[in-house]
Amino acid sequence: MNGGILDDFKNAWNKPNNAVAQIILLNVIVFVFTGVMLIIGFGDSIRPWCGLPSSIPSLITKPLTLITHAFVHDGFMHILFNMLWFYWFARIIQEFLGSEKVIAVYTLGVIGGILAYLAAYNIIPQFQEAVNFATIVGASAGVTAAVIGAAVFYPNYTVVMIFIGPVKIKYIAMISVFLSLVGTRGSINPGGEFAHLGGALMGWLYMSQLKKGSDIGGWVISSMQFVKSIFKPQPKIKVTHRAGNRRPSKKQAKQAGASQTPQSEIDAILDKISESGYESLTKDEKQKLFNASKK
Repeated sequence: MNGGILDDFKNAWNKPNNAVAQIILLNVIVFVFTGVMLIIGFGDSIRPWCGLPSSIPSLITKPLTLITHAFVHDGFMHILFNMLWFYWFARIIQEFLGSEKVIAVYTLGVIGGILAYLAAYNIIPQFQEAVNFATIVGASAGVTAAVIGAAVFYPNYTVVMIFIGPVKIKYIAMISVFLSLVGTRGSINPGGEFAHLGGALMGWLYMSQLKKGSDIGGWVISSMQFVKSIFKPQPKIKVTHRAGNRRPSKKQAKQAGASQTPQSEIDAILDKISESGYESLTKDEKQKLFNASKK
């Protein structure tokens, strides 16, 4: 993967294709801000004003918690492990599919976490007693979506784990889901575990559909671009005409051909990665996948 960690964060806002660093920095900035607020006396916990309540009536009175809960954390270890996992796995998605897919999978994971958490506390009888005071905070659902999404896209990608050695990420994803399933019964934070499972489901669904050629997260990027267009003035377009026929250069022709790669061919490349790994691709296939990731 190109570039170092420090370079990613140093140039987070002016470096292209850098959504991983941007999302991590947003979480860190919010963590520092909420920490300062607690230090100067704004309560003993961030949950009452940033946590997502499990009670539907309470949620209606605190709609902003649908967003705030996904960027605040209970403590240093909470945010540290969340951001480390996100960095390791979301970088795989960013490297091969681009920043937009990282933003989409993170957002869909948060949504999946919200739905699973609310459903669990409002439907499962054993949680009925806690529904009026339970809350969740943290980016875990979005992080889990990135973990599962990376494993679905590139299951045989191998990472080296301390004391264990090389491990394929598909096994890490399986263990992660299993632990969350167990945690819904014996954990002190069952709501968080349900959110993890909701994020995992969305990460699997998003990447599975993407490999089939259907981008169910496209609306996330379209919505972001629409919001940006409201605050960013559009440049005036000046149209000029040059007489005569000009043949495109070889470089321009190559780029034009790459940008017109059919989706079926991209799907075949993704299938090849899943079966044989990224290194099995030819130089031309890698270039086509890179060009497709920038769309």
